[in-house]
Amino acid sequence: MATALATLMSWPAVSLSPHPTPIDELSRLRAAIASAPAPRLFMKRDDLLSFGCGGNKVRKLQTVIAEAQAQGADTLITCGGLQSNHARATAAAGAALGLKVVLVLNGTAPGTPTANTRLDLLFGADVRVVGRREDRTPTMKAIADELRAAGRRPFVVPLGASTPIGALGFAKGVAEIVSAGIRPTVIVHSTSSGGTQAGLIAGCALLGVRARVVGISADEPASSLGHTVADLLDQMAVRLGAKRETIAGEHPIEIDDSEVGAGYGLPTPASAEALELTARREGILLDPVYTAKAMAALIARLRTGAFRAEDTVLFWHTGGQTGFFT
Repeated sequence: MATALATLMSWPAVSLSPHPTPIDELSRLRAAIASAPAPRLFMKRDDLLSFGCGGNKVRKLQTVIAEAQAQGADTLITCGGLQSNHARATAAAGAALGLKVVLVLNGTAPGTPTANTRLDLLFGADVRVVGRREDRTPTMKAIADELRAAGRRPFVVPLGASTPIGALGFAKGVAEIVSAGIRPTVIVHSTSSGGTQAGLIAGCALLGVRARVVGISADEPASSLGHTVADLLDQMAVRLGAKRETIAGEHPIEIDDSEVGAGYGLPTPASAEALELTARREGILLDPVYTAKAMAALIARLRTGAFRAEDTVLFWHTGGQTGFFT
């Protein structure tokens, strides 16, 4: 395990956000939703990552872009929805590192760009809009082929930077919990493409944080998302030269899809309440697509006494608050 940890912490990464993010105790929110006795409640503030409006995608991009640079890339191509946080973070990274960025976003192009789409353009990305999610991958391939023919060196970053290398970038972030002296027994976060959850599981296992990692799905069924996380863990183990059980931890992969509601990006009554409660009790903004749904699931568990009084629950805020302004 020591060798795998050393490999993880020395994994090549560009420096986009070198500063650790705060861990805040949510005492007023806890008092509003949990009857005594209740666990202590903390929040890891990756919404405050010091780059490109923050968010979990920044951690993953630091290792993925290092991989791209090692291959001599001069252009990043990636995809997402029109309000993709990952696309915005990639656009910002390209601006900071002198790389051209092409974004393939699905949806209907707005007359006036807002929120993340507006930021994509501000950061200088070349934005291409396609009609359907299914159109994104073939369009990225076609763009990459065109750029190669023109003498450029493109690197395609998969959706959410949720590759084994991206997940290793997120795993490094668990060291910030250890340094802060917080020992959570449960970590709750939003999950969609699986990289953040795989990174948290591996980081906790390698750094001795014996927490259950509970992913709250924003869109995918728990069964399919669980397979994605498991596959990422398998591939991460290979890159670290470790056995899978070394990085998979002692807990099963845990995904809750009860807050998906009508689908991706569509608020539920519970997520709307969670967004408002967190804002009014703690002055912290969640986003309606990911973190509000994750907080809704956490609130539901607190209200039903799903945690022990001696637990320490950490909500990992994965950012995305720019989505509130669409």
